Amino acid sequence: MNQFTDQTPTLLDEAACWAAVQARDSRYDGLFVYAVRSTGIYCKPTCPSRRPRREQVTFYTTCDEAEAAGFRPCRRCHPRLTSGLLPQGQTEVIEKAMQVIDANVDAALPLDALSHELHISPSHLHRLFKSATGLTPRQYAAGQRLEKFKAQVRGGQAVTEAMYEAGYSSSSRLYEGASARLGMTPASYRRGGQGMDIRYTIVDTYLGRMLVAATAQGICAVSFGEEDARLEAFLRSEYPAAGLSRDDATFKTWVDALLKHLEGAQPRLALPLDLQATAFQLRVWEELRKIPYGETRSYAEVARAMGEPKAVRAVANACASNPAAIVTPCHRVVRSDGQPGGYRWGTQRKQALLAHEQSARERSERSRKE
Repeated sequence: MNQFTDQTPTLLDEAACWAAVQARDSRYDGLFVYAVRSTGIYCKPTCPSRRPRREQVTFYTTCDEAEAAGFRPCRRCHPRLTSGLLPQGQTEVIEKAMQVIDANVDAALPLDALSHELHISPSHLHRLFKSATGLTPRQYAAGQRLEKFKAQVRGGQAVTEAMYEAGYSSSSRLYEGASARLGMTPASYRRGGQGMDIRYTIVDTYLGRMLVAATAQGICAVSFGEEDARLEAFLRSEYPAAGLSRDDATFKTWVDALLKHLEGAQPRLALPLDLQATAFQLRVWEELRKIPYGETRSYAEVARAMGEPKAVRAVANACASNPAAIVTPCHRVVRSDGQPGGYRWGTQRKQALLAHEQSARERSERSRKE
């Protein structure tokens, strides 16, 4: 018996969802997607891929929710195209565009060439593609190139060979483009993350204990808590295959900058980051870093600023999954009614941060006027 209505449910019946996935029931396409933790991919119920184990599966009502949680869309079933948001003719255009990009993933196919192939203007194709997938054609092509590289490396191919076959013209292009998306260097990815060297320190702040962790490339985590042991345990859960070591000296300059920022003495932060994230999460976090010190934005305002006015819930999920407090100021995003909303490190800390920043901003403005 179909337990769904004709509207997307806000709470999913997971038993019904799993039965639909097992049966590849087309009636459920567009009502939910399922994500597989072991692969990091989400699919529509009728995806022809091999069925995963139930314990690896999580269900989401929308593609944006799945991507905000860190999953990427399946290349076989293209779940975004069954969301019911586009007319059939436009869906066919996007599907054809994806096919052309996939067939030329190892080459830089210009937007003009792609639009000529599809007999559509470049600007119109750009708008349609972004509306359907949340990415520009260029961003989609970059993601597909990275996926090809990862598949080849997982299959045992040498990093250099996989790099050229995936269409990267040089090692610098690979490391610039892929490292940010992998959250580690390509060589570390080949070893499943083993060999990553993450160092961390824990210091006192007015918000409690603050853990700052970093690779040689940049900060990968900033978190707050009351007990060092719990902060360290959380870091291990985030990076189970990495080598973790406490180091109170190496990243002292970065830590000092964070402490000054917390105290209001350094309103602007410009620290290097090394974050594992989806393309959507990176876009959200980049937008958050544009919010001035001492100001706030609503989740809806952030979504509109990104050009994604319907992605309010996905923006909220991306804020909730932010691994680097303060550096990416998710605490500056509040509900439309002005209430603080949730915060990964506790609502009281969020309120304290906002009050402290507002006070420091007012003091600075008074000082300038005097």
